[in-house]
Amino acid sequence: MSRIELLKRMAEARPDDPRARFGLALEYERTGEWEEVVTHLRAYLERTQDEGNAYGRLANALLQLRREDEAREAYRGGIRAAYRHSHPTMALEYEEILDELDSR
Repeated sequence: MSRIELLKRMAEARPDDPRARFGLALEYERTGEWEEVVTHLRAYLERTQDEGNAYGRLANALLQLRREDEAREAYRGGIRAAYRHSHPTMALEYEEILDELDSR
């Protein structure tokens, strides 16, 4: 059984557990299946308080899909989460990316 199949089973068995959703997003990220990444990261973020990492991954996936407005919102969410969880370096990284996107 593939890692994706195993994680899908875990997500079905425990739909409120965010860990399987994050794991699925990472597996799909490796294969470049960006719509799946977006789907599973959004499901993850609905179920838990992320510290910023998932928002950055979501934003990247959205950029891969050329959905820049949604990516900007994801980066903003990541900035808020990063500051809330005392990760100023991550927040600054996302702010720099937003500045780059806005200067296009």
